[in-house]
Formats: sequence, structure tokens, C-alpha cells
Amino acid sequence: MTDVNEALNALRAIAMSAGDTWTDTGLPRVAMVRAEACSNQVYGPMLHLVLQGSKSLSIGGQVVQFEAPGYFVVPVALPALGQVAAQSRSAPYLAVSLALDPAIIAAMLAELSDTRPVRHAAGFAVAQAGPELVDAWLRMLRLIARPHEVAMMAPLIEREILFRVLQGPHGDLLRQIAHADSRISQVRRAIDWIRAHMTQPLRVGPLAAMAGMSVAAFYRHFKAVTAMTPIQYQKSLRLLKARRLLLFEPFDAASVAYTVGYESASQFSREYARMFGLPPMRDVARFKTPDAASLGVRTRSRAGSERA
Repeated sequence: MTDVNEALNALRAIAMSAGDTWTDTGLPRVAMVRAEACSNQVYGPMLHLVLQGSKSLSIGGQVVQFEAPGYFVVPVALPALGQVAAQSRSAPYLAVSLALDPAIIAAMLAELSDTRPVRHAAGFAVAQAGPELVDAWLRMLRLIARPHEVAMMAPLIEREILFRVLQGPHGDLLRQIAHADSRISQVRRAIDWIRAHMTQPLRVGPLAAMAGMSVAAFYRHFKAVTAMTPIQYQKSLRLLKARRLLLFEPFDAASVAYTVGYESASQFSREYARMFGLPPMRDVARFKTPDAASLGVRTRSRAGSERA
């Protein structure tokens, strides 16, 4: 097995070819990124490994921080405000991700005869990657240069990466993804509905029924998984989409407010400023000035786009 520092250096060399938004690698479910600024987006169910630099994520009322070689497990789609820190201009933030497929994890658990009761862990977690996990990631990314091996080797290495996480401190998060009756899977059904009907009024009763819970239990478990109430979750989705529209489409703030589901432009402006620190048009202006780089914002890519 390659020394962990040598493996990280080799991974960094590969990831330096990524763009400043999530870049497709040609490997199933695997992407990589080289970034210098903020990353406000909806994180789909994924395993996210930091190779260089550090990252801070604000999810609901919680803030998590991790640095290389830390990894972040997200079992459900989560809107988050992120900030990355590069080591230097020549050593940007680098990371790789693996989108999580519940069917693959379930098949692995069946083969492992893993019948342990699922403990209801929190909805996201951070841990340090051990040498075996870093080594598996290196072998995965080296397949980029050997496309003729991808069909055979990538699924095997993906399973090894998942196996290492299953054996780690947050393996229960992956187990919950694979079990249809786990709290995370139940909440995920409601999350999928909210995301698909983001602009519609939200009624908690039908969502609780969709998750197979009482309203009180649904509130409790939804917040345990996402660190947000259902209303806060919907609001975060709307505001992240609003920011993307303001940055990349010829809309004014009022038009965007109604497009993402607000009935009041003034309420939209207040909630936007509460989330991003400035009212909509003043916030967007920061991204379009020569000083944008010093403010820690990206202007070249669709900042805030979803990584699913």
C-alpha cells in the first residue's frame, strides 16, 4: 500500500486538472474539484474527501469543519453554505466525491451478511480518512488515465471505498441509506417531494404521512437528519436557486422571488439578506466586480450548482 502522504500527493496531482466546479472524471459517480472560494449548493447523497486545504459547511444551525484528509458523509440532499480555504494560491482547495447509490450499499450489506440493527445516526458526519481509504481513492482516480480498465475495476474500487467507510466511525450513515425503513430513508422520501415541488406551499401533515410518521415524530426526525425544519429546508432550497438565477439569468429580484415560490418580494429580500449577508442585488453585485476574488466568491462557474 502506498504511504498516505505519497498517496495524497498523487491524488492532488490528478485533482489539479479539475475545474472550479465539480468536474466529471469519466468514472461512474466520481467527480473532483479545484476551488478557491465559496461553495453554496445542494449536496446530494455523497462521500466527499478533502485532498488539500480545508472546508467549512453551515447546514441549518450547525457548522462542520474538516481538512485533508478528512471526509464528509451526506446521506440525503442537503442545502449548505460552504467556505473553502486554500493553503496558498499555488495550492488550492482540492476534493473528490462519490455519489452514493443505495442499491450498491444494500447489495454489499447482503453479501457481508450485515444484519446488525441500524442505529439512527445524525444526518451528516465528518471523519479522518485512514491510509486504506486514501489508497483506494488513489487507485480509483488513476483509472482516469486507463479508461479501458474502468468498466472492470471502477465498481470493485467503489465497493472498497464504501467498505472502508462502512467499517469507519460513520458506517451507520451508509447502513441507513440502504435500509428502506430507516429514519433517513423515511425522511428522504419527504425531502424528494420538497425538492420536486419547491415552489409550492408546504404542508407538513402530508409530508409526515409520506414518511410514515406522526407530525411530531416527523418534525423531530427531519431536523435530526437535516439540522433544519421542513420549512427551513424549503427556504434554503429557494434562496440557493434564487441566487443562481440572479447571477446567471437576466432577472430582477422581484421576478426571482416569485419564480422560486415567494408571494412577497419584501419577505424574499429579508430572508435572502439573512442567509447571504446582503439584499439580493447588492449581494450579486459583489460577484461582478473586479474585487470579487478578494471577497471569496466565484465568477467563472455557476456557483451554487447542485452536486448530486
